[in-house]
Amino acid sequence: MTRVCPAFAAELLEHLRGYAVIGLSSDGRIVQWLADSRSITGYAEGDAVGQHVRVLYTAADRAAGVPEEEIARALETGRAEDSRWHCSRSGRRFWANGMSLPFRHDATAVIKIFRDETALKLAEEQRILLLNELNHRVKNTLATVQSVIEQTLRGAGVAAEVRTDLTGRLLALSRAHNVLVQENWAGADLAALVEDVIAPYEGEPTRFHLDGPLVRLHPSQAVTLSLVLHELATNAVKYGALGLTRGQVHLGWNLALDACGRRSLTLLWREVGGPPVQPPVRKGFGSRLLRSAFSDERGEARVEFAPEGVRCLITLGLVETTPPDDVVVAGG
Repeated sequence: MTRVCPAFAAELLEHLRGYAVIGLSSDGRIVQWLADSRSITGYAEGDAVGQHVRVLYTAADRAAGVPEEEIARALETGRAEDSRWHCSRSGRRFWANGMSLPFRHDATAVIKIFRDETALKLAEEQRILLLNELNHRVKNTLATVQSVIEQTLRGAGVAAEVRTDLTGRLLALSRAHNVLVQENWAGADLAALVEDVIAPYEGEPTRFHLDGPLVRLHPSQAVTLSLVLHELATNAVKYGALGLTRGQVHLGWNLALDACGRRSLTLLWREVGGPPVQPPVRKGFGSRLLRSAFSDERGEARVEFAPEGVRCLITLGLVETTPPDDVVVAGG
């Protein structure tokens, strides 16, 4: 074990800026007040030493025994990490990130080290607030567009079925936005996206059987795939398996990497238990969407109108936003 020179340690603590280093007794009393503890908390050494570390915690955390639990965990397991709001001497709250470690020296049993990350925390909360506000405005805009289209098409005598289909597509876009906002627009979990799309069509007994690993989608691909799955579900209700109570959809997907580490997705939509399938006599919006949705992204969608049920196979080169996903099987 490497031994640290006491003079070196003292020099390091003297010049350690942005970090508080506090020595605690086993019962939580402050016995050492080092580094930048004063500038972060507002307590001078003479005011802090001898007090219980609870003075740095909120009333709710004190009532819950958080300071004592943190000390006990550090002594039992060797470390206790902690990120939460704390209280300064003036009553100002600050967000501290750090850890407590066992440290046997004189009256010191635990060393608590943390830094003030209030600015980062507030910036993150502001970013989330702006994202939620943006999502709210996008949904309001989509609702307005939906209303304008409905009134315009109704006034022009367009059939109710056409108006309903268009409304459903706008709602699919809105749901995709919700999933992306929950993920802070860093991408979307494919399983979460699928479950959101199929939610309006689920029932008892289960109509959908899902099977696939964890896959993260780029926001642009998440929106497109949401629309494609919505079209498949809508057509299954009108003409396929979801139009009968016994009908079901098996939806599975898999993730692969090529020699260069690029990710690709295969997804199979398979209907069973529906009426005999007849190929459509004309190509509607759904067919055109499937044909063109992924043509620019090393992908394609192939639909087979087999008598026993529609099958749609989608292959797609994934746009990268994060490192490749670990394969974790989703519940089906």
